[in-house]
Amino acid sequence: MNTSYVLVLYYSRHGATATMAEHVARGVEKLPGCSALLRTVPTVSDGMDLIAEPVPDEGPLYCTQEELRDCAGLVIGSPTRFGNMAAPLKFFIDNTSALWLSGALVDKPAAVFTSSASLHGGQETTLLSMMIPLLHHGMMLLGLPYTERGLMQTRSGGTPYGASHVAGEEADLPPDEIELSLCRALGQRVARIAMGSGGKS
Repeated sequence: MNTSYVLVLYYSRHGATATMAEHVARGVEKLPGCSALLRTVPTVSDGMDLIAEPVPDEGPLYCTQEELRDCAGLVIGSPTRFGNMAAPLKFFIDNTSALWLSGALVDKPAAVFTSSASLHGGQETTLLSMMIPLLHHGMMLLGLPYTERGLMQTRSGGTPYGASHVAGEEADLPPDEIELSLCRALGQRVARIAMGSGGKS
């Protein structure tokens, strides 16, 4: 498989994180020769029955372990859940032990993004929670530098730890242009480092 792609992996409940993922992917594809692979993860049961829902016939594709293994870079996104990443994304990451054992992701660039209902809804702790397993995988974490003017102009989402968005109490506020520009900047930065280093394949 061609390894000149950045995997944009996300979980979205109400659509805001999915929109952010699309703009991260646009940022990735601003870099010549690099493509974005947009993938999501399935929901998890809220019970203990271990019965998985059937794979839907339409909608975003689910990520495979092979797609994660072969990426040149990774950007992951999740809504906040009490200051942490959502369970479906964590469940997927928790099942990457084989990639950890083989060192498949070592020295590849990675970044994170999130969406929350309120301005102080745990965005930064969620971003940090997503970074921890990436560090265990030996990945190189990238944030947003303050040369991105949107970090100083935003009145909603946007952090040096990664792109973010404030969706509102009803989860009905779409990302604004500053938030989306930071998503694109994050994707482009990961792509630039991935293509410069080539990643580890």
